[in-house]
Amino acid sequence: MIEKYLNNKFLILYLIPFLIGSLSVLSFQPFNITLVNFFILPIFFYLIIFIKKKSKSVYRKKPYKINLFILGTSFGFGFYLSGIHWIVNSLTFDEGFKVLIPFALILIPLFLSIFFSLLTLLLGPFLNLNLKSILIFSGGLAFSDYLRAKIMTGFPWNIWAYSFSWANEILQILNVFGFFSFNLIVVTLFTLPVIIFFKLNLMKKFLYLTLIPFILFILYIYGNYSINQNTILLNSIEKKIKVKLISPNFELEYGLSEEKIKDRLMKLIRYSEPMQNQKAIFIWPEGAFSGYSYNELKYLKNIFKKNFSKNHLILFGVNKLDPLTGKYFNALVIVNNNFEIIREYKKQKLVPFGEFLPMEKLFYKIGFKKITEGYGSFKKGNNQKNLIVDKTNILPLICYEIIFTKFIQKSDKNTNLIINISEDGWFGSSIGPHQHFAKAIFRAIEQNSFLLRSANKGISAIINNKGKVIKKLKISEAGNIDLEVPLIRTSKKSKNDLIFFILLFTYILFFVVYKKNND
Repeated sequence: MIEKYLNNKFLILYLIPFLIGSLSVLSFQPFNITLVNFFILPIFFYLIIFIKKKSKSVYRKKPYKINLFILGTSFGFGFYLSGIHWIVNSLTFDEGFKVLIPFALILIPLFLSIFFSLLTLLLGPFLNLNLKSILIFSGGLAFSDYLRAKIMTGFPWNIWAYSFSWANEILQILNVFGFFSFNLIVVTLFTLPVIIFFKLNLMKKFLYLTLIPFILFILYIYGNYSINQNTILLNSIEKKIKVKLISPNFELEYGLSEEKIKDRLMKLIRYSEPMQNQKAIFIWPEGAFSGYSYNELKYLKNIFKKNFSKNHLILFGVNKLDPLTGKYFNALVIVNNNFEIIREYKKQKLVPFGEFLPMEKLFYKIGFKKITEGYGSFKKGNNQKNLIVDKTNILPLICYEIIFTKFIQKSDKNTNLIINISEDGWFGSSIGPHQHFAKAIFRAIEQNSFLLRSANKGISAIINNKGKVIKKLKISEAGNIDLEVPLIRTSKKSKNDLIFFILLFTYILFFVVYKKNND
């Protein structure tokens, strides 16, 4: 009976890979069942070898490399369909886009699955049930994640490392090794249980499997020590700044009248609860004023002046016109109580189709525009320096810029605060806002700075430099949270991916030497 199922090509090549790929979503926020990955990757690894073997007997109608490609595609399609299906929720706000929902739901995961397809195609012929194969598979998968984060504007979403977003102590190694090095380590640990299929005696299998809890324990001990030392550091810091994060829970609407924008401002002020004599920075989310630009909001100047004092600075997201090109930037501005811009930042990583259209002229001809309000694409901001206000050196990140490690690595060495504003209303009550928030925890640890996140209809939070959530507002919860935030100046931050490549080279070298000795 079992043999019958194992010889079923549809079951082995399509259904099982798709199902185990789909189950991976359970390891990420908001589920956090990390344990599932210790089953998913070993099964995926074993299927590659099994299909390679069966392709020489039962599955002979197609060359085994084609079968490997199909296997990777099936797994990848399940991985991305379950993990990022919530993206299509952004197409429900405009009647013109609803027709695209079935295509986006299928084509985006199918396109991204190419990373798994190529992985199984290229590495499959070299894999066998031995230790060197675990290393080359883990290294290949981690490198595939690295490429996904870097090429074609990059999309480092739900990389395996994010399944440890709940394990604060284990994550502290990020600040030393970097994100992609940590990802390589956890992928290796997730794959290691495949050793139960190896032709080794029970004692050797047991010893190899004990590496998993041993390495995790070492990481935990280091992380716990690092967090305890940080408590001492925080108590010694005198430089602090009063911040107040506001989450207004506005509905995502197009074409608001000036009166409705005014109503929004009054709600933001009410949630902000400004005290005239208290020096503070108020942080409002991206999209607080819908599609309005800064110049179009100047009629609100007197309201700002009436409700805020010289002790106050207000930070929020707004469109900013480029007078030279007539295009708009998605910007973050800091204004004073006279509604004068003190500092501004223009978003550098724009969302494809959401904020700009690739091959814009072609799409315009067939009647498509970007998903966000307005017709033309946003203009991309150039590389910018941090926003410095008094003693505060702010690394600003708008929306999904928080998922990219490069902003941390290239930030000013004197950075002492990260501010991330976002509009998560695009994703409704799906798992998307939870996954988006998880990335902020990693960036805070990598930078070793406090991170302030204000998200409309998302999770707003104050996260300390060790990734601990100090205060937060839940999805669709309106209100504010505040704190005297310590301004930590430190050189201890993730600066590059050098350690990742050293580890990757070590894996490859071990594989080559081991293979040569066996040959």
